[in-house]
Amino acid sequence: MPKRLVIASSNRGKLAEFSTLLGAGDIAFVPQGELGVVDVEETGLSFIENALLKARHAARATGLPALGDDSGLCVDVLRGAPGLYSARYAGGHGDAAANIAKLLDALKDVPDHDRSARFCCVLVVLRHAEDPQPLIAEGVWEGRILAAPRGSGGFGYDPVFLDPELGLNAAELDPALKNRISHRGRALAALRDRIGSMLPK
Repeated sequence: MPKRLVIASSNRGKLAEFSTLLGAGDIAFVPQGELGVVDVEETGLSFIENALLKARHAARATGLPALGDDSGLCVDVLRGAPGLYSARYAGGHGDAAANIAKLLDALKDVPDHDRSARFCCVLVVLRHAEDPQPLIAEGVWEGRILAAPRGSGGFGYDPVFLDPELGLNAAELDPALKNRISHRGRALAALRDRIGSMLPK
C-alpha cells in the first residue's frame, strides 16, 4: 500500500502542477479537499511561515504527513509586493485578472529595465503535525513584469511574467518546460528525492 501525503492546497493550478511534477511512485498524493480539509488562514509573515501553517493544519486535521506550499510574486520596485498577498493583492482571493490589473497600474510609470521580479516558492513536508524537523525546499524563478498580459496558458500572474532568457512569458511556455524551470518546479525537484525516505512506513 503506498504511503499517503496530503497536499495542503485547494488551488487547482497548483494541484495540477503538483500532480505532474511529483508523478507516480510509491507515494499517494491526496489533495486536502478530498479529505474534507479547508484552507487555513495565512497569518505568517514569510513564505516559510505560511507553508508551515498549511502543512501543520492539514497534518493535524488528517493525522497524515502533509506538504504545505506558499508562493508568490515579488517585484523589486514595489519592495517585494505583492509577495505574501499575491493571491489576494486586489482584495478577492484568486481573482487573477484583478490582481494583474492592480499590479500593472502600480507599475504604469516604471520603465522596462526597472520591472525586475521573481516568483518564489517554499515547500514544507511534515511527518506529523508536531514534527520538529520539517523538510524544507525553496525555488526561485527570476524574470520581469510586462506592460500587458500575453499568452493563454498558466494561471495567476503568468501572463505578465517574462522569462528574459527565453523571451516568453509564463503563460506562453509549453507546460512541460514551465514545470521544469518554474519556482515550484525547482522547489519540487529539490524535494522529490527526499520525500520518500522521510515518510513513515
